[in-house]
Parts: sequence; structure tokens; C-alpha cells
Amino acid sequence: MALTPAQALDMLRSDDLIGIGMEADAVRKRQHSGNVVTYQIDRNINYTNICTEYCSFCAFYRAAGSPEGYVQPLESIFQKIDETLAVGGTGILMQGGLHPDLKLDYYENLLRSIKQRYPALHLHCFSAPEILNLADLCGLTVRDTIARLRDAGLDSIPGAGAEILDDEVRYRIARLKCRSDEWIDLHRTAHRLGMRTTATMVFGCGETLQHRVNHLERIRQLQEETGGFTSFIPWFMQLANTSLGHFVKEEATAVDYLKTLAVARCYLENILNLQASWLTPGHKICQIALRFGGNDVGSILIEENVVSAAGCHNTASEIELKNLIAGAGFRPIKRDTLYRTYFLN
Repeated sequence: MALTPAQALDMLRSDDLIGIGMEADAVRKRQHSGNVVTYQIDRNINYTNICTEYCSFCAFYRAAGSPEGYVQPLESIFQKIDETLAVGGTGILMQGGLHPDLKLDYYENLLRSIKQRYPALHLHCFSAPEILNLADLCGLTVRDTIARLRDAGLDSIPGAGAEILDDEVRYRIARLKCRSDEWIDLHRTAHRLGMRTTATMVFGCGETLQHRVNHLERIRQLQEETGGFTSFIPWFMQLANTSLGHFVKEEATAVDYLKTLAVARCYLENILNLQASWLTPGHKICQIALRFGGNDVGSILIEENVVSAAGCHNTASEIELKNLIAGAGFRPIKRDTLYRTYFLN
């Protein structure tokens, strides 16, 4: 039987870290036989850093008119894709700020140009806040905006922008960004249009454990309704160089991360894949996380600009990820974005 919210809260409050990890590991074993852990090769391309939301946890954005603001030229994006394909990449994760001037024709041209040149490349692009901003700028419904992006070449939508899906938290850390219901409704709409998306949670921003449970419950309910999430990806916030870092005095710890990951695995049994992060916790904690419910370690992240701007500089090559997985006692298998194709190493 699925965990209740009260049970999940009790687990997060518990000091029995090993017991919680064993419960999560048992769920993983039921869902993923063969002692396999997956990884991906893709690239995170930030097409613009100009944003109007001024989130207190973000050190990446630049205001419109800033001399440090940019919109990537198409040829620069092509070069980054060529570099990705050269090391075995199968897709790109493309995201940016909420630009006040880029309209739908820009995004449609961007997607079509990439697909025309790289027809087999999987385009996993644009967070819920970006798409909601685009719909608002163009006076379109969210459904029509997603449909037009899909028709131009968008294959799936990342779960970024969720942070904590509780408006009490969102108002404090990102009051200009979309509300929880808007994030959920956008992913629901994408699922109904036949698109797959991922779900994320970024914790350690001063939220309570109850807020985390509220987030998990919103994700579980939507997955029960649509089945459209391919994976759940939790990680903890990096606060260096951010205004929020002046107010949050207790940052998330490795124990906090492992416990939250394990509870997510037990709570979200209806989402098959749970990603263990190496980017913010580091490689060693990621290895341990594979015994706390994780069955995937994400991408090598050829390029990452957002988290690194907040002071996190962990990196990983394909060899390092394979060794990380093997060192934890699992067989590493390369996957595609939607966990559909597996590549023998």
C-alpha cells in the first residue's frame, strides 16, 4: 500500500536513516531487476540568461539590459550540439530565463532549425515557467503553446521550476514565478497532448518537512491521473552567491538528501525512475543514494551553468559515471532521455 502523507512525514522526521534506506532499496529492487543503474549523455544548453523573475535562489539570471545578458546565436547552439554528438550524446536539455521579448516564432524557429539539422536528436526543453511566460507574452492558451512547440520539434519537457510545490514557500523564494497549480496544470496539459515530462524537487530553501510531503503528494496525484512523468529528480539547493543564502541558515546535509530521496522512492511508487544526483551532493553520496532508492544517475552534464553559478562545481565524464555506478555494485547502462532505449557498453 502507498505511504500516507502522515507516514511520509514520520519517515522524514525519523532518525532511522538505515531503516528508511532499506525500505527504499526494497522498492527499487521490485521495480528494477538485473542490478542495473542507468545514465545519459546529453548537454544542458542555456539559450538565454535574461530573466524577469528575480528568484532569490538564482545566481544565473541577468536582468534585461544587463551587459552580461545574452541570447545564444543559432550557430553557437549548433556547435554545442556537435560537441555533444561527438561524445555519444543522444539529446539536449535546453532551458533559459524568462525573456521578456522572445516570442513563439523565435522558439519555433529554434526547434525547427535544430530538428532539420539533427533529426534524431531528442529535444528535452523549456521549463513550465518558460512556457507559461511564452503563452502569456503571445496571448495563447497553454495547450496551444505546448502544441505548437511540439509540432516544431519539442519532444519532452523537463521538470524545472517546481522547486517546492507549496505556494507558502514559492511566495517567499520566487514570488514572481508560477504558482504550484500552474506548474501542475502545465504538466497535465503536456501529458494530455501525449508528451512525457519529468518531475523535480529542489529542497533546502528553508521549507519545512511538511512542505516536502505536500510537494510529493502533488506529484503523486498527477502521476496517478496521467502517468506522464518518466522520472522524479530531487536535489538540494545551492545557496552561494544568492540572496536567499543570506536568510537560510541551515543548508541541506547529505543525511537530509539521502532520507528525502528514500522517502520519495517509497512515496512515488507510481513513478518508475528516481534519479540520484551527483551534481550537488557529490560522487560518493550519489553512490550511497543508489542504495537509498535511486536507479539512475542522470547525465554527464557536458555543460552546466545554473547550479555552478551558485557555487557548485562537481563534474563527471562518462567513464567517471560508469565507475561510480560499478563501484556501488551495479551494472552501468547508457539510456536515452525517455528511458526507452538502452545502449550496450
